[in-house]
Amino acid sequence: MKKQLLSAFFFLSFSLLGFSQEALFGGQQIISPEVHENNTVTFRLMAPDAEKVEITGDFLPTVKMKTPMGEMDGPGKVEMTKNEQGVWTYISEVLNPELYNYSFIIDGFRTTDPNNPFLIRDVASSTNIFIIGGGQAELYKTNDIPHGTIARRWYDSPGLGMDRRITIYTPPGYETSNEKYPVLYLLHGAGGDEEAWISLGRTAQIMDNLIAEGKAKPMIVGMPNGNVIQDGAPGEGSMGFYKPQFMVPKTMDGTYEGAFEDIIKFVEGNYRVKADKADRAIAGLSMGGFHTLHISRYYPNTFDYVGLFSAAIMPREDATGKVYSNFDETLKKQMDNGYKLYWIAIGKTDFLYDANKEYRARLDAMGMPYEYVESEGGHTWRNWRVYLSQFAPRLFQ
Repeated sequence: MKKQLLSAFFFLSFSLLGFSQEALFGGQQIISPEVHENNTVTFRLMAPDAEKVEITGDFLPTVKMKTPMGEMDGPGKVEMTKNEQGVWTYISEVLNPELYNYSFIIDGFRTTDPNNPFLIRDVASSTNIFIIGGGQAELYKTNDIPHGTIARRWYDSPGLGMDRRITIYTPPGYETSNEKYPVLYLLHGAGGDEEAWISLGRTAQIMDNLIAEGKAKPMIVGMPNGNVIQDGAPGEGSMGFYKPQFMVPKTMDGTYEGAFEDIIKFVEGNYRVKADKADRAIAGLSMGGFHTLHISRYYPNTFDYVGLFSAAIMPREDATGKVYSNFDETLKKQMDNGYKLYWIAIGKTDFLYDANKEYRARLDAMGMPYEYVESEGGHTWRNWRVYLSQFAPRLFQ
């Protein structure tokens, strides 16, 4: 009987080993991407039956693309070369330090790299990523330094009538100290959710590195979901698995801004924070910049630090709620109450550039102080990661 049990055990063990090996040997045995010492990158794909394979990514020259928000700069594409073994190859130019994304296009079908397991989701599209180290990109890497903690929490939102999901970053040492910390509320753009800043924005890596270098104060970062019809990101909330949309109903109609106090109450009631204006900051990209603008003036004595990253400052037909009324009056009240930093940043080729220019003229006319940063490039995560790395060191000093 013992021999039979041992035989069954070894058979099961080898069977399980076989299944695990299937994952190992069932894939393509090539390296892609391969980052070289001179910062060129080789991409490879085994597709012997394909007639044409292209690669597209933000490391290539940009092209104009039509999007739901108008014409914008998008990633270019180039053809790859096929060898006798059916492996398609492309070698990039020398690349600057950066976090890059890319995809393959096989006979017109866009797909990810089967040899690269590292992906990020932006709205409904998933792309592979790789990093060219050095310079600014060192902030995007997980380096050998103390690390903070990332938590996904659920909070009660009476203003929206549901429990909702929020991503919280706490700085290194939070769990072992009795210290109270300031808070940055960091808001995503259209099509994003509570996962956007932590994955696409590399918030945890940026904050860990800035804090370790002594360039930023240790702080808590709250990254809520700005889509008020969702309790959580697609696949993470009660709506289950469904295709994410670029814009969902009620996204920019004042509902989110009006209920934002629910988020502040949760954070200040569940974390060791300094619960005062001097220790609260709010910032957001695109739609999140729109939300930031209106939240900060709707609660005009709540935040000492405000950051508008490529803010979607544009007329909207559904922007008719209470939050958007008395705009100049509440903005002036925010100015009169005083603040330490009102920070506006945008790229020179951003499709929202003119709207931001008009808004700055409005602030100039009323004498409202602000700082302005103008960068290269357009409406991209490449800019927004830089903006966060520039904004965070200015906080709570």
